[in-house]
Amino acid sequence: MNEDKPYWSKIVTKILKAELAKRGIDYPTLVVKLHEINVDISVEDLRGRMSRGTFSAALFIQCLKAVGVTNLSLDESFFGR
Repeated sequence: MNEDKPYWSKIVTKILKAELAKRGIDYPTLVVKLHEINVDISVEDLRGRMSRGTFSAALFIQCLKAVGVTNLSLDESFFGR
């Protein structure tokens, strides 16, 4: 069942990176914004999780909230194999 986990993890990472890029937000700025909503994570931890694609759905939503995403459009380009 989890054979495609790396594929889906990469998609989630691409979505978050795209939202950060749209807003011109880098990882240190994201960490500050996460701290503002009481999410404690270091830049190094965030960077590692992003590179591995090993972050929870909760952290994904927290990141979106922290940077002000209110609507998310999933373009087909995210799903290319």
